[in-house]
This record gives sequence, structure tokens and C-alpha cells, in this order.
Amino acid sequence: MAPHGGIVAFMTDSQLPAVAEPAYLTAALRKAGVLDAGAVREVKVLHERDTVVSHIVRLGLRYVGESAGAPQSLILKTAHADFAKTLANGGRHEVAFYTQLAPKMPRGLVPSCFDGHFDEESHAWHLLLEDLTDSHEIASQWPLPPSREQMMAIVTTLARLHAAWWDHASLGETVGTWASTEDSATHMETFAGHYDRFADLLGDRLSEERRLLYRRLVEQSARLSQRYHSRRHVSITHGDAHTWNFLLPRAGVADTVRIFDFDLWGINVPTSDLAYMMAMQWYPERRQALERPLLNLYHETLIAHGVTGYTRGALDQDYRSSVLWHITKPVWQWSINIPPLIWWNNLERVMMAVEDLGCEEILG
Repeated sequence: MAPHGGIVAFMTDSQLPAVAEPAYLTAALRKAGVLDAGAVREVKVLHERDTVVSHIVRLGLRYVGESAGAPQSLILKTAHADFAKTLANGGRHEVAFYTQLAPKMPRGLVPSCFDGHFDEESHAWHLLLEDLTDSHEIASQWPLPPSREQMMAIVTTLARLHAAWWDHASLGETVGTWASTEDSATHMETFAGHYDRFADLLGDRLSEERRLLYRRLVEQSARLSQRYHSRRHVSITHGDAHTWNFLLPRAGVADTVRIFDFDLWGINVPTSDLAYMMAMQWYPERRQALERPLLNLYHETLIAHGVTGYTRGALDQDYRSSVLWHITKPVWQWSINIPPLIWWNNLERVMMAVEDLGCEEILG
């Protein structure tokens, strides 16, 4: 979601992308059921910015005719021009989430989507999303972790998302796809190639103990993947569930936390999101203080929202396995040229979590 910003410009019809023209917005909002007889008369750009892979525009709308309840502003998300082709799959994936999955979920978990489309020929895509700029905010500036209270709200919302899709009959049928055992083996073979180059680059900055841990994980990966391939106690996971992808209600606003940026969603063991959120992002003192209470809260929230047969012990077991799997993440990040500022700190933090939680025992 875009931060606050002053009005950048009035846009004439010739400057507007087609999806932000009054006629298109009128049709989209009517189809979404939020605009009756009125019509969009003018569109202003209130703010625009680029993220790493997308372009975000905050649009202000003016109407003619009856428009009670219609949004006064929207977030338009489109492909970043530099990555429109190379990262098109992320756009395809996120459009699918908002147009196919979000309508089937409990309200208040993600921003409302009024329109979305991915064009298979041009790879152009867009999303018209609820603008939560005035009511919500990111908990903290990266890399500062949120407060305990903020984390309780974030984890509650994540648990509700997971509970909504927990062992859902449509998983792998009409929602998402399962990786086969052959897919998993190919994935690990690709990882092993990246890891060899990563280890060569780091030299003595990657200890022999850590090298052994990586080698054992690759060797044991088929066995460890059986948990995923059991297709039991799985859900839709966010895939990039760091705390800066959550919007919290501003002070005095009575509303729910919303999750955004769904270009990496998929079917997975849900603790993958928790391990990424805590073990990958937090240094030991913070993680040790909050990890147990948040896992307790997560489990209680799952049970309260209808998940059955998943014990607190099973959650711990899954969480430790997910933390161990996440030692692969810094290598993948390095392989796609994410800067060392991110992957090196992730590597150090997740390795400390592996040691704290005794994850090496999982390798036998």
C-alpha cells in the first residue's frame, strides 16, 4: 500500500493508463458492487512509487451522480516497467490470489480487490485495491521489529488466513498446485547448484559446521519433504510473510490487520510463514522473548477458527522443520542478486535460530 503523499498531478485522459480512466473505473466499481447509478468523473494521482517489482499509484476519485459508499481513492498496482517480462509470473500469481482466492475468504484479512487482470500475451497486469492509507500503517520501519502488541495482532491475522484454507478440499484442485516428489527433487538439485557457488564465494566466511549442515539438508531433503507431500495439515501460505507486509489499524481506528503482497503464495506447511517471520527476521533476544507466546497464540487462533487434530506439539515440530528449511532462503536470495545487506543478515539470524531450537536433530 502506498504511504501518504500530496497530490502529484491531475491526469488528463491521454496520460492515464487505460485501467485508470474514468469509464473503466466506473465499470469496474459497478461490477464489484460498490457503485450504483453514479459514475467516476475525475481521477487524480495522489501519490506514486516503485517497489522492487511493481508500480504503486494512489488514485483519488470524484464522482457524478449517486456514489454513496463508493471508494474515494484506490490503489492501482501494476508491473514495474523494468521487470514486466522477467517477473511476470509474480503478477499472474497475485492477480489470481485477489480475483480467485480472496473472494472466498473471511472479510478483513486482505485489502478488498475491485478489479484485477493478467494478460497472457503482453504480460501486462493490474490490480485495483482498497486504499487503506488513512486507516492503516506498517508497524515499523524496516528492519525495526514490531512491538509485542503489534506482533500479537499480526500473528492472529496470519493464523486466520491459514485457518481459512486449512486442509481445504480445493487445494491443488481449483486453488494452487501441488509439487510432485519429482518437482521437489528437481528444486533441490537446482538449490544444490546455487549452494555450491554460494559456498565458493563465501570461502572461510561459511564455517565447516554450516557447510556440513547444508550438505546434510540436501542429502535428507527427500525424507524431510514427506511432511509436505503428506498433504495433511497444510494451507495457503503467504510466502513472504515478513511483518512489513502487514497493515495495522492506526491509533483510534477499530479495524483488523490486513495482509498484502501475495505474489509468492502457494500450498505449503503453514509454519513456513512463521519461521520466515520470526527465525529469519529477528535476532535471538527478540525471538526468544516472543517466539513461544506467539506460537501459543497462533495455535489457539487456529483452534478457535475450526482447525482440528493439529496438536501444539505438532506445531512445534513443524516450526522447527520450517526453520531448518529456511537456511536455504539466503542462498536463493543471493542467487537472484538480492543484496548482501538482506541475505547475509538473514543467514546469520536463521543459523542462530537453528542452533537455539536444536533443528540439527531433525537431520538424524
